[in-house]
Amino acid sequence: MHGRETKPIWTSATFLVYTGGLTVLGGGIAALFYLSTQYHGAGAGTAWSLLILVILYAVAHALRVRDRPIAAGIFAFTSVIAWGIFVAVAFTWWGWTNGAFDNFRQWSWARLALELLILVAAWDDRRRFRFPFIRLISAVVGWVFVIDLITSGGNWTATVTLIVGLFYLAVGNVADKPSAFWLHLVGGALVGGAILYWCHTTDGDFAVVSIFSLLFVLVAFATRRSSWAVLGTIGFFIATTHYVVGSPTGIAGGLVNGSGTGISGWSPALAFGLLGFWLVLLGLLGRRHRHSAEPAST
Repeated sequence: MHGRETKPIWTSATFLVYTGGLTVLGGGIAALFYLSTQYHGAGAGTAWSLLILVILYAVAHALRVRDRPIAAGIFAFTSVIAWGIFVAVAFTWWGWTNGAFDNFRQWSWARLALELLILVAAWDDRRRFRFPFIRLISAVVGWVFVIDLITSGGNWTATVTLIVGLFYLAVGNVADKPSAFWLHLVGGALVGGAILYWCHTTDGDFAVVSIFSLLFVLVAFATRRSSWAVLGTIGFFIATTHYVVGSPTGIAGGLVNGSGTGISGWSPALAFGLLGFWLVLLGLLGRRHRHSAEPAST
C-alpha cells in the first residue's frame, strides 16, 4: 500500500472504527497505570509498554495485510502514541531524562530525542499506512520540537508558534493530500493561540481578535478549508463574550441575568443575536464566493 493517501469517508462505520481504535489506546494506557502499581520499577513499566506497543503495531499490520486501510491506519496512529510512551518510560528507566520531561524551560536533550523519535515513527507509519490522521501527531509534535529546540517561553515562543502556524498554512495549501487538513487545523490553532497570547486583556485586544477571526474566515473561503472558519467562529465567540461579560469568571452569571457583572440583562441576548446574524451573513457571502469561483457549465 504505497500509493496515494487513503481518504476516509465519514460514515457510521468509520466513526465506530476511529472511536474503537482510540478506546483501545485508552485502555492500554489505563492498563499501564494499573500495572505500574502492581509491578514497581521502571524496568517493568518499560516491558509492559513494549508489550502494548507490539500488540497495537501487530494489529495494525494484520489489518493492513487484510486490506482494511481505515482500521489499520487508526491502529497505526495509536501505535505511534504507544511508541512515544515506550520511549519515555525506557529513557526514565535508563536515567536518560536529563531533567524533567515536562519542564520546557529547562534544556533536555532526552526530551528533544523523544520528540524526534516520535516524528520519525509518525513519518514512517504515514508512509507505510498512508493514513492522513497520523499527520496530526506529526504537526503537533513538530511544533513542540521547534519551540523546545529554540525557545524557552514568553513572547519568543508565541512568535515561533505563529511562524510555525503560517508555515503549516502554506504547506497545507499546496499539498494535494488528505492529510493537509490536519496541517490547516493545527496551523490555524497555532496562529489563533499566538494571537490570544498577545491579545487577551483589553477591549482593544479583543478587537484585534475579532479582526483576525474575520481573516480566518476569509482564509477558509480562499483555501476551502472549513477548519479555519470553525476557528474564526470560536474567536468571534471569545471576543463577544469578553465584551458582554468582561471575564470568563463572569460568564455564568452574565449570560443568565447579568448579576454581579455590571452589565444589563438584555446585553447578552443582543450581542449574541447580532453575532448570529453576522455569522449567517458571512456564510451567505462564502456561499456566493464559492459559486462565483466555480467555472460556468457549457
